[in-house]
Amino acid sequence: MACKRSAVRGGSPHGFRPHGRTKAHVFCALACLLGVLGAGLAAVRADPPAVVSRLATREGPARPTHYLGRPIAATMHYEGAPWLVRESRQREEDCQRLLTELRLRPGQAVCDLGCGNGFYTLELARRVGPRGKVYAVDIQPEMLELLRKRMAAARLSNVVPVLGTETDPKLPAASFDLVLLVDVYHEFSHPEAMLAAIRRALRPGGQVALAEFRAEDPHVPIQPVHKMSKAQILKEFTANRFRLVRQFDGLPWQHLMFFEAVE
Repeated sequence: MACKRSAVRGGSPHGFRPHGRTKAHVFCALACLLGVLGAGLAAVRADPPAVVSRLATREGPARPTHYLGRPIAATMHYEGAPWLVRESRQREEDCQRLLTELRLRPGQAVCDLGCGNGFYTLELARRVGPRGKVYAVDIQPEMLELLRKRMAAARLSNVVPVLGTETDPKLPAASFDLVLLVDVYHEFSHPEAMLAAIRRALRPGGQVALAEFRAEDPHVPIQPVHKMSKAQILKEFTANRFRLVRQFDGLPWQHLMFFEAVE
């Protein structure tokens, strides 16, 4: 989902902090900063998280600051979208391995919740094929417009862009084999409402695939508010009637955990 104040201060939309170890990390941070500056000096001086929060919650409850002891991160602003498709992402996150671990099959229905500009959406659409369907949900119309442009360039017609809210992803009930959440759950301002909506949207046996930067690993160069520990993930998902069914620990920076709804 987009660019926080941390990006203006020299990091990435997720607080990416170069360690000075590689030129690639330095380039990544500079590229993100230049992308934000390119939107205009006025945009840089604005407060993107506050703008997003006002737009998304004007018809809903006030935005909480914590959930079950965890601080809730600000929503990524659309001006940070270039960071989502940075050249170094595959090397840093092994995105192809994440996709493999989803075990998708042709014809499945999948939701990319918090799709941003569609980095994963397009790959999901290719893997489920023309008989499958991908719902791509974001709370910012600007992100969905970027997604539509990428869809057109890729000539994909099996993606349904959906403008959700901070409390409702607007998903049809009992419709999805998989709901994918990549580095976005920690930004949900109303986790209980969103997890309840996800439960309703899953088909029997459907799963939630959650990827979050590892809080347990100090070498993951992401600000703490944008990381989650396994213990915290389990605490929040079990509290909302989900159970862990499998996990993959082989990604460079992220947890990858799979949950099913408990009846």
